[in-house]
Formats: sequence, structure tokens, C-alpha cells
Amino acid sequence: MIEKSESIKEITKALVQFNSEVSKIKKDSINPFFKSKYADLSSILDGICEPLQRNGLAVIQMPSGENYLTTLLTHTSGEYLQSTYYMKPQKNDPQGFGSCITYQRRYALGGILNLNIDEDDDGNGASNQKPIQSASQTIHWLSQENFQSAMSCGNASKIQATIKAYSTQEKKMRKEYKQALENQIKVLGN
Repeated sequence: MIEKSESIKEITKALVQFNSEVSKIKKDSINPFFKSKYADLSSILDGICEPLQRNGLAVIQMPSGENYLTTLLTHTSGEYLQSTYYMKPQKNDPQGFGSCITYQRRYALGGILNLNIDEDDDGNGASNQKPIQSASQTIHWLSQENFQSAMSCGNASKIQATIKAYSTQEKKMRKEYKQALENQIKVLGN
């Protein structure tokens, strides 16, 4: 639900000008699940900071309640637009909550400022569409959760075991995951 000031005349003018000035947001991050590019939060913030300031606009984002994020777009005239929405993290731990907030912030900024921050996947991500395979063609992929767990375990042997477990023909590992895990082994020095 969107809340707004009584009048939005000035903020609307500022948003029209903002959208004519904002450069294309760089989509320099890769979603390994859908092999698509997206703009991460820092790229979005870098791309919008100056055009917002030039047009008398400011964005304030803050977690509110349990798993809610409030995004407030304000204008120097005192006019505002505000939206709050809920998103449940996949994991109930600090990393899960942090990841959820970052994700919420990206999409809330994209929505309230009408930014192009993702490639269009024709709804496949939202509908969990996966390539159709027969039972004999089923391939087991390393999940994002298991990838994150291996990356954060701090043990090179466990990371190597994860790589080995998903190197057989029945199981697969995305190239991006394998490279990241191999780099983590080098960082750990084991």
C-alpha cells in the first residue's frame, strides 16, 4: 500500500525530471540461477544519488516491524510517497535477514523510482519455471543454500569435498559457484 502527501504535484515534476536525468543503471551482477544480469544495490545507489539531489529528492529506507521495509521518497516541497512491504527471509539467521533487506531495498528503489534494474525473465523466476526433464535426465544442482554454507564454512577440505560431490555426471555445479569455491580455497590457504 502506498501512502502519500495530500498533494504530489511537486514531487511528480521532480520525478519526471529525475527519470530524464538518471543514467542507465549498470547491470554488472549475475544471478547464477537464471544466468541473468541485474544491478546490485551499490550500483543503484551510485546511479541515483546525484540525480536525486539535483531534483530535490531523497530516499529513506528502513526496516520496520518483523521483516518489513519502509521506503520513503521525499521532496524539498514536503511532499512524499511511502510504501512498506513484507518479505520473509529464506534463512532465519543474521545473513538471511541481511540478504532479505538488501533484496527488498533494491526492488523498492526500482519500484518507487521506476528504474530498470533487472533483465526480464518473462515471469519464470516468480513462477518457479524450470526446464522440463524426464526422470532419466534429472540433474541435481548445488543449491544456493549449500553453496553459501560451503563458502562460509572456513574449511578448505569441506569446500573441496563439496566441489567433488557435485562434479559427477548425476550432479552438477554452476561454473560461477565452482570458481567462487576454488577462489575461497585459495583465500583460506589450505
